[in-house]
Amino acid sequence: MWIIYLIAVAFTITLLVRVPDAKWFVRASIGVIAGVLLGALVYFASNLLDLFGADLPPAAGLWAAATLGGIGLAIASFKEAKPWRRVVAAIAIVVYLLAGATGINAAYGLNPTLGSVFGDVEESKVDLPNFNADNRQAPAQPLAQTWQPPANLPSAGQRGSQPIPGTTSGFVARDAGVYLPPAALVENAPALPVVITMMGYPGNPDGTIISDVLDEFAAKNNGLAPIVITADQLGAAGVQDPACADSAKYGNAETYITTDVVNWANANLNVIQDPKYWTIAGYSNGGGCAAKYGAKHPDIFKNVISISGEEFPGSEGVDAATADIYGGDTSAFEASKPINIMKAAPAGTYVGMTAIFTAGSEDPTFSAAATAVSQATEAVGISTTLFLVQGADHGGDAVSGGLTEAFEVLYPVLGLSSGS
Repeated sequence: MWIIYLIAVAFTITLLVRVPDAKWFVRASIGVIAGVLLGALVYFASNLLDLFGADLPPAAGLWAAATLGGIGLAIASFKEAKPWRRVVAAIAIVVYLLAGATGINAAYGLNPTLGSVFGDVEESKVDLPNFNADNRQAPAQPLAQTWQPPANLPSAGQRGSQPIPGTTSGFVARDAGVYLPPAALVENAPALPVVITMMGYPGNPDGTIISDVLDEFAAKNNGLAPIVITADQLGAAGVQDPACADSAKYGNAETYITTDVVNWANANLNVIQDPKYWTIAGYSNGGGCAAKYGAKHPDIFKNVISISGEEFPGSEGVDAATADIYGGDTSAFEASKPINIMKAAPAGTYVGMTAIFTAGSEDPTFSAAATAVSQATEAVGISTTLFLVQGADHGGDAVSGGLTEAFEVLYPVLGLSSGS
């Protein structure tokens, strides 16, 4: 990512190095100051009006100011300039936008490459190992007690992408990220637990953070970790929010995750055929989806992880979600909320379930959401953990810290650590 920053610096120097010109200096000063002030205004207004459902980190505000200040400089450089300088100024605007987007992304720590900021995720396909489909029943004893890692156990897992078609749903999704832990990569590999996870909105099905976290757990547990699918709940464009539901406007996102992705996992991955070993997880928008799908489908998922998740899908635009997803039916929208799904469920529905809710301690909106939903899961008998990642806001630190806590809880539940 540093390359784009260096290019931006080079363009700035090119724009600034010129024969002294008082008029240009005045124009440039006005352009830069106006751009910086506009960036600051956008930052404070977005936090004051809660435009993104969570406060933007200060670094995002600094990048917005720097980006718009640079654009102001470039625009000021057009007037009374030689043709080549106008070309440089035009290109500089694009470079500043790319650098700003990269810097704001880095402030959140969610997309590891410049390509992933713009939707280019997991370029290489991961090879899926062959397995015996008749040998995937729940183990009689925890895997941690019976698994003997071979001498050639890889030191880390593999990740890449795989297309998961919307066979039943018709939903058009981007390729999913897939993580195979070290224990899945050896001959005669054991059937393993599986995690289906989703990222935020806007966002990409990029499984880098969860893969890195699970590589650390695998290193401490003889290569054992869940297989992970980072699925796309938003759709191919990646710019709409289906609110974790089926709808005529945005497609059948819910059926895609709970049917198509589940069926694909069963058909293509060496995963244990028992809901006890299946986890639905997500971050932010995806965390709201995870809470909803866990509440609706305890027959599929006995474990839920919500990392800085929404209290309910559509919470960032209630009116739009009610109109676009539920055709204006307020009752249907209310019934779709995880808390209300659990309240309406018969006694005993959630026996044997585990749920972990985390959020950054400096992320008041999503901390409150985690608290509210965790109280509801506890009320219906789900074994519940609520954890605040100290010092974290709504960015990468909250994701990695939340996932670490979540798997500390789940590893014994899934039979992957000696404490099970």
